[in-house]
Amino acid sequence: MPKEIFIHVEQDGHRVAILEDGRLEDFHLEIDRQNVILGNIYKGRVETVMPSINGAFVNIGQEKNGFLYLTDTVNPLVEEEVPASQNILTKIFNRKKGAKRQKGDKEKALSKGQEILVQVVKEPFGTKGARLTTHISLPGRFVVFMPYNKQLGVSKKIENQEERQRLRELLSDMKVGHHSGFILRTAALKKGKREIIRESKFLFNLWQKIKKMSDQNQAPFLIYKEYDLLWRIVRDFLTEDVERVIIDSQEEYLRVRKFVNTIIGREMVNKINHYKGNVPLFDAQNIAHELDKIYNSKVFLKTGAYIVIEATEGVSVVDVNSGKFKTNASPEEAAFLVNMEAAPEIARQLRLRDIGGIIVIDFIDMTKESHKRQVLDALRKALTKDHAKTEVSRFSPLGLVEMTRARTGKTFESISSGVCPYCQGRGRVRID
Repeated sequence: MPKEIFIHVEQDGHRVAILEDGRLEDFHLEIDRQNVILGNIYKGRVETVMPSINGAFVNIGQEKNGFLYLTDTVNPLVEEEVPASQNILTKIFNRKKGAKRQKGDKEKALSKGQEILVQVVKEPFGTKGARLTTHISLPGRFVVFMPYNKQLGVSKKIENQEERQRLRELLSDMKVGHHSGFILRTAALKKGKREIIRESKFLFNLWQKIKKMSDQNQAPFLIYKEYDLLWRIVRDFLTEDVERVIIDSQEEYLRVRKFVNTIIGREMVNKINHYKGNVPLFDAQNIAHELDKIYNSKVFLKTGAYIVIEATEGVSVVDVNSGKFKTNASPEEAAFLVNMEAAPEIARQLRLRDIGGIIVIDFIDMTKESHKRQVLDALRKALTKDHAKTEVSRFSPLGLVEMTRARTGKTFESISSGVCPYCQGRGRVRID
């Protein structure tokens, strides 16, 4: 299906809408770039170690200390010189034979006052600080470089077995060394060895700069700031099936063209277009109207059925209702038809609203196991479009489906709205 990317630039941020066949399928919002810390790497100081909750609180210079699971700590690498006689890949990634290593590969015990290198994997949310990890990763367009993880992998979204085998062989030739590893992303599909190695070298050199800066500064200190939303959109979403990218800012249009030409190639530059219309871009494309619906808890389906979405800080509930849906079919068949229509829309709404954490879906009751399997298959298929990690369980004895969706950033609702001063977020106004 043809894709289009529309970028609206505001004074304090960006809004990015991704359409497939004219339908809004993905939305990204960034307001006040300076407050976005997802992906940032910090040199932090351990403030409190709490074995009772299997975690530690780390000062990274933010208003609230970040949280680090004790099981999520690793030993730092011991950098060594590399002999000049080795081939180019080995020069970059292999460690010198006989190099000294830390004793054992077990997790390192943390202590108060200890300085460690951490990366933000989840933005602060509500009363909680940022979620941290020591398993640092540096994503590129084709490759994810992992300094502390020796895994070599290929994205599961690349399903062609011949292509997977080709990429695995490419990885095996790279000889990453004892600790570092790579994952080849979906964009690496059909890409040549030269392009992948070039990006791998860039990410490795970036890591060396990060390590050097970490050695030169005391905690808490920001070592590396993740790129802004536009760069991430180009890196993660500008693929061959995208027909055009429309930007309503001359300055950002030129900037995007420049780094598309740098990191992707000239063949993609012609897809970048500057919007000069008098009508606001999102209004001209009817995107603003679609975005208004994200604020509604009730979402109507084409048949007259609807779903209700209620999100809280910990758990979100999705309820499927038949509404005005009419059919001559049996109650079982009617429930199945509504659920099959609701499943892909639920996946779409979770993506648009960026709802994460535990999600409980109350589909209309069905008795046939075959119907339940088909509804779950439809839901899982629709979730493959999601860049966030998701897991879906089977129907429970109560007819509920539990699933999880990784929440990394702040939800659309939390960014663009606040608590009602009259009802204090209850959704009801007291009548005296």
